[in-house]
Amino acid sequence: MTDPRRARLYEELSRESRRYLAAYVLFNQALADHLGLHPTDVQCLSLLTADPEPLTVRQIADLTGLTTGSATRLVDRLERQGYVSRTPDPRDRRRVLVTPVPERLARVAAVWDDLGRGWRALLDEHTEEELEAIIRHTRRAHALSHEQMRYLRSRPRPE
Repeated sequence: MTDPRRARLYEELSRESRRYLAAYVLFNQALADHLGLHPTDVQCLSLLTADPEPLTVRQIADLTGLTTGSATRLVDRLERQGYVSRTPDPRDRRRVLVTPVPERLARVAAVWDDLGRGWRALLDEHTEEELEAIIRHTRRAHALSHEQMRYLRSRPRPE
């Protein structure tokens, strides 16, 4: 049997997580609107800059859950707006790498720098041990999210 206090904490965490995730989705939309981008484009740029190496369109499709055709159109949009460039992979000329354009990303970075002060102040309230716990949770939640996305995509839609 679950401890009543733990059950209440799970319920509260579930409620606060839903609020946080909804706020993040709406924040992403506001950021995309501010930059004149699609929300998926903003997240693609985030993924491209989080990875130390350029990605292929196939990798972008895998990370975002888009089809390769949709990922190609996403990269086309970002390329037209100057955020990314396509370059041949020096290790495999059959592959094309999608590389962020630093000068254009400076526009996005300026917005993040402005907004980042608030996030930094929020994180400054935590001890190093708490930050390590948040990092550990975030990594595990990321992995679980991808596992659950794969599961959902493998299942038929409910009627």
